[in-house]
Order: sequence, then C-alpha cells, then structure tokens
Amino acid sequence: MKAADKKPLHDIGLVILFLLYFFHCPFRAEAFDGEIAQRTVLPNGMLLLHSEKKALPMVKIVVAIKAGSIAEPAEKAGLANLTADLLNEGTERRSAKKISEEIEFVGGSLNTAGGAEYITANLSVLKKDIGTGLDLLSDILLHPTFPEEEIARRKAIIRNSILQMKEDPGDVASKAFLKAVFGNNPYGRPVEGTVESIESISRQDIMEFYRTSYAPNNSLMAVVGDISKDELGPLLNKYFKDWQKKELPTAAVAPAERPGEGRQVVKINKDLTQANIILGHSGITRNNPDYYAVQVMNYILGAGGFASRLMDNIRDNKGLSYDVHSFFSASKYAGTFEAVLQTKNSSANAAIDEIVKEMDRIMTEPVSDRELNDAKSYLTGSFPLRIDTNNKLAGFLIGVEFYDLGLNYVVNYKRFIESVTREDVLRVAKKYLNTKDYVLVIVGNLEKASLKY
Repeated sequence: MKAADKKPLHDIGLVILFLLYFFHCPFRAEAFDGEIAQRTVLPNGMLLLHSEKKALPMVKIVVAIKAGSIAEPAEKAGLANLTADLLNEGTERRSAKKISEEIEFVGGSLNTAGGAEYITANLSVLKKDIGTGLDLLSDILLHPTFPEEEIARRKAIIRNSILQMKEDPGDVASKAFLKAVFGNNPYGRPVEGTVESIESISRQDIMEFYRTSYAPNNSLMAVVGDISKDELGPLLNKYFKDWQKKELPTAAVAPAERPGEGRQVVKINKDLTQANIILGHSGITRNNPDYYAVQVMNYILGAGGFASRLMDNIRDNKGLSYDVHSFFSASKYAGTFEAVLQTKNSSANAAIDEIVKEMDRIMTEPVSDRELNDAKSYLTGSFPLRIDTNNKLAGFLIGVEFYDLGLNYVVNYKRFIESVTREDVLRVAKKYLNTKDYVLVIVGNLEKASLKY
C-alpha cells in the first residue's frame, strides 16, 4: 500500500484523538502555578523550551530562527520569506516530494513560515513517530539545497500572491500605512517583498542568507507534548548534534520612528463601494512596561468588539460601519496603533471624525469603573484560550522567550492586567495616542468620498 493510501487511516486516528482531547483534556491556566516550561541552553547554543503534556500521545515542535525580514538587505526584500519557504523543498538526502511523502506517511505535518522578526519550522507528530519527525525537521534545517527549479516555482507563487494582494483594498491600505509610518525601516516593507525585489533574488543570495543567519545559537525550540526531558535529550543530540554554533551578524534593527511630524494623508483611488480606512501612528515595543495598561485602554477604545467605544459609536449609534476596531501591534523593536474600518465612500469623512473624537475622549476623560472592570475581566478570562492546545502553547513559548517575558508569564499576566487603574488608562492614552500627528490611509472612490482631509 502506498503512503498516500494509508494517510486517511492516520487522519481518522488523529481526529479521534483530537476530539477526545478537546472534550476531556483541555488546558487550564489555573494549572500553571509557576513556570510553564523548562528552559535549557543546549551545548550548540540553541535555546530549548520544553513542556511535557501527557493528555495525548502527540508532540508539537516549533523552531524559531531569528532570520525574519528585518534581517534581510532592503534591496532583497522577500529574501527571508523565500528562504524559509524553500527549506522543505529539497535537502541533500531528500527531494521535496520525498519529504512530503514521509511526513504524510506517519500522519504528521511539517511546514515552514516566514515572518518579520523570525521564521518558523513547525512539526506535529504522534509520539511513536517522533524519531521520523525529528529526522525530517533536522534535515530541512541543516541540509537544504535550494534547487533552482524549486526557487523558480516558489518565486512564481509569491509573485502571483503579491499581484492578488494588490486587488485587496484592505491589504493595499495596510501596506501603505506601514510604509508611511516606518519609511525605510525594515518594519515598513512587506515580508513577502515586491514583484521587483523577488525577481532580483538569486540562489546565491538565498544560500548566503541561510549561511549567515541559520544557526542554533540564533534559534529557539519549543517542544510541547507527550515526551519527557529524559526522552527528548538523546533525540535532540542524535538529530541536531551536527548543527554547530557560528558567529552571527552584529547589526541590529534601529528603533522605528515615523519620519516627519504632522498629519500625513495617503489617498489611493479605487472603484469601490466602500472606502477602506486606517488611522494610526507608531506605537510601543513589546517590552514596554506600559504594555498591559495599553491593552486595557485599547480594549475599551476599540479592541473589545461590541463592548468598545468605537463600535458603540460608529456602528451602533451612527450606523457608519459594520465593523470598526483598533489595535496596538507591539514588536521587538517597533509597534503601531491602528483604527480600522470600512464605510460607504460618502460617509468616510464622518467616520474619520468619529475615530478622532473617540481617541480624544479617552485621552481626556477617565473611563468608567464598569468599562475598566469589563476590560480586565475579558483580558484575564480569555487568556487561557491562548494556550489551550499543544500547538498554541508551543507558539506561545516562542513568543515568551523572544520578547523576554519570563516563563512565569502566565501567572504574571493576570497580575499585570488586574493592577491597571483608571488613572493608568488615562495616562497611557495621553502618552501613546495622538490625534495631531498621525497617518490616515483611505482606499476607495475618492470622487464620491469628497474627503476634507
């Protein structure tokens, strides 16, 4: 029987295991009364985070390498993402087809993904197949060959995706916003690059980026599932012993600040029935001590769904938009604040006015006790959903380590949120919101919108 013929049997087994797990073995944040994982620096410099979970005979592994788009040359935008895409497209021992067949044969999954700050390689397998999984994972990380034919194929896929995104008004608005906020800073360019930059990337570029950036001492590994520390150690030694530490580039990403001051308006004309609008500015980094107060403040302003002020005003009271929300995106070296909505072209001016009005209100008037308590209750109550599966917990551990949050973060998070006061909300609103210096992006029918901005 071929591997492809066996796959449905494995899939059925995995579905049954998942259902049993989902209904009978959920994670509970209350179970964590301290650190959520063991942290070890391996001899080759790779940082290991291990959390043993025996509810299901499965193991999830995420390897994050600090080789995202912020580490690539500006003229080669998309290089980091393309390199990550190609990891499982052929190694010294296996073709792309063989990699796919071997992981499918055991009913597992193995994939890679690019990102701005780091790329990830993700493995999910049953415990009994952990040897096969680690053999494949180590092979794509240590021995990729970047075949020319696969490079050409991936380039074509990415180019087509970029062209398709140019037809998506939301994506067009988002890219224009980031470019306006960050200028030439690496956070201002698309992770996937541009059609022109992708075309300029050669196999030599990919191999050089891989050679200089892919190293165990530039990597984090999170292992979550039915495997003990004693079982894991020998396996990592067997499959990753040849991955040796190396000297890494010392260049760091400069803190991102929006070039210039004052309001900057970006108007993009498209024949749309609704205008896509983003109003925002630079934000905070993830290690900012005000991060938790900002989360509470922004929940009240626009992240709380129907409980938020933006939704209550702009959707429920004014009927200007079906959905409006705001968020702070906090990264390692940069961050943004964005208020986002879609509205009829003819009501664009009114909707923008109301966003600014609500920003001004939360910057000048203390929030109510009920708003504060509701925000804190939601943020603490929904937190366990961020770690309620092996997959989520593995990704969560990578973020905790990358942003230096500490392995007792699960306990600390609730304490940090609950300590936020009304005075804190007002203080951070005044400090981190700005209704004078901001970027306003409108993608829509500009003639019908008749913008006053």
